[in-house]
Amino acid sequence: MMLDIMGLSSGYGRVPVLRGVDIQVGDAECVGLLGRNGMGKTTMLRAIMGELPAWGGKITKSGKDLTKTPTQGRACAGIGYVPQGKQLFKLLSVRENLRMGCVKDFSGSARQIREVLALFPRLDRLLDRQAGMLSGGEQQLLAIARCLCGNPDLILLDEPTEGIQPSICDEIIDVLKQLRRERGLSIILVEQDIDFLWQICDRVLAIDKGNVAKTIEPKAPGSTAEAKKFIGIEG
Repeated sequence: MMLDIMGLSSGYGRVPVLRGVDIQVGDAECVGLLGRNGMGKTTMLRAIMGELPAWGGKITKSGKDLTKTPTQGRACAGIGYVPQGKQLFKLLSVRENLRMGCVKDFSGSARQIREVLALFPRLDRLLDRQAGMLSGGEQQLLAIARCLCGNPDLILLDEPTEGIQPSICDEIIDVLKQLRRERGLSIILVEQDIDFLWQICDRVLAIDKGNVAKTIEPKAPGSTAEAKKFIGIEG
């Protein structure tokens, strides 16, 4: 099992958000998280990454207990995180941003960056441009590419299609499918675009009030209508 979350509780200050969540993610599996704003999806990713402490429960990856491991240790254990809003170093160049992602091995950064650019050829011609000068879609590609420079085997993606043009969304889908197929990459994907989720995910967990309310199988009859209920869309 790539990731096993058992009874995870967390939140902000004294305000609980996650309430004893259980989630399992297998090797090369993509699991989606779907739900209205404020239901705990981003909190889940931040707790997995160690940006928020676990108040209770356990997080293990490939059999190793990471519950009390700091964020840097989780990155070194193979977890990558692309937060909502990208959080790029906007005054640095594309090349410098990619090098910042090579946290496991700066000495091998040139090779790692070449391998990642092969997945994102659009970025190759932009290497010397400031990240803040890129379009929104190009910035999203850069954020994912920077994450992959850390050579993770599990990535956490938070709303990657937000404000992005359809052609970039298609690029992201193609790259993620390729990485699952060729490298066995596992993915936890927070997304409100149901069509995007359905193209990538093996299953989707509907999150409501800090817990898993339902597991939705994208290929099952009526799955789209069921998913729409959890994000407040009728019909």
